[in-house]
Amino acid sequence: MTEVSQQAAEFLENVFEQSGLQLRVGVKQGIAGEVLDIEGADAELLQAQTGELLEALQHLINQVFGRSLTGNTRLVCDVNGFRATREAELQAMANHAANRVRQTGFAFTFEPMSANERRIIHLTLADSEDLFTESIGEGSDRKLRIGLKSSPRKDS
Repeated sequence: MTEVSQQAAEFLENVFEQSGLQLRVGVKQGIAGEVLDIEGADAELLQAQTGELLEALQHLINQVFGRSLTGNTRLVCDVNGFRATREAELQAMANHAANRVRQTGFAFTFEPMSANERRIIHLTLADSEDLFTESIGEGSDRKLRIGLKSSPRKDS
């Protein structure tokens, strides 16, 4: 566990304590880096509205501590495996869409999703030599498109 992730965990625990929330923060190693694992009696509050509060906490943590991290490393906040489950879902969706694009030859565009969710799909398909991924649109309407590198970028 790095010093930065430990400081971030202590910061979050202080925020939770000052807010009167019964939550604890541990640090564990994840696939893309260190995960601030949040658990406790009030954990469900962080999962409401498809994890918007959890997403906001992660954004805050990376704004405060991100400059102290090396390379493209980011701190990830998770609660009761919520993000890990969602990441697995997104990876499965990415692979399913990739197979569909390969079979039909037509690009596939996902519905709008958060920057973190788009990033997971980009990373899942990054090693695919025959596919491209790109984010399109603006703001909260930003989507992700997958297509064949050798084909015109048509939507299905």
